[in-house]
Amino acid sequence: MSSTAGTEQVSVPHLDPFYRLFAHDSLASTNDEARRLAAGEDAGALVWAREQTAGRGRRGRHWDSGRGNLFCTVLLKPGCPPAQANQLSFVAALGVAGALGELLNDAEIDLKWPNDVLIGGAKIAGILLESRISPAGPVDWVIIGTGINVEHYPVDQDRPATSLKAEGSKAGVETVLESYSNHLLSWQRRWRDEGFAPVREAWLAGCSGLGRRVELAVSDETLAGVFETVDAGGALILAGDDGRCHTVGSGEVVRTLPQT
Repeated sequence: MSSTAGTEQVSVPHLDPFYRLFAHDSLASTNDEARRLAAGEDAGALVWAREQTAGRGRRGRHWDSGRGNLFCTVLLKPGCPPAQANQLSFVAALGVAGALGELLNDAEIDLKWPNDVLIGGAKIAGILLESRISPAGPVDWVIIGTGINVEHYPVDQDRPATSLKAEGSKAGVETVLESYSNHLLSWQRRWRDEGFAPVREAWLAGCSGLGRRVELAVSDETLAGVFETVDAGGALILAGDDGRCHTVGSGEVVRTLPQT
């Protein structure tokens, strides 16, 4: 592994040679730093910070980013159309799930569309994909930002959360980063070589809410219905309570609902 550190000195985890580590004690956002690096770096740049002072999740939500948890962003340059690049959120979720399965015994790991990872119904990780599209059409780059609750988790939210420590793991942040980066790379290479089909199959096998009634937030409206599947492009297929079949490419499963 070649590594590059920021101005701060932090201990360096052992990563696959694919990665080039940019390690920092503190950053506003690992995604913002990865964006800054994207023009001059090849795929495999990995930005890691002990804390974020302006961490964010999907839809601009604040992401609790205190020391003790994992905050990292990986730069990829898949050279594919934007719709295909969006599949990398499923790749990343499987990478997180693989790491959690390695670090915890008998954990009930659930994957929540589009990019959250839960244990026993409580959120332990989130993923934020950002990209730049070239004028010719393919994406110039994709950055995969990942936050995993290692030592602590937010307790003042409406939705339950948990951490590796709360689930019984003694793994430190470096160990979690090593495990996650390995599983992410394995799934990313499989996606590159075999396409979305095996990723989709594995993700559906661990999906939370599949086959159940769910509430789905889409832009400015809320839909309810049965979560039937994820299609070949990663869109959620909802058999709506309104009698219509909805194909939703962007949104969020808010919660499961009682059966009607």
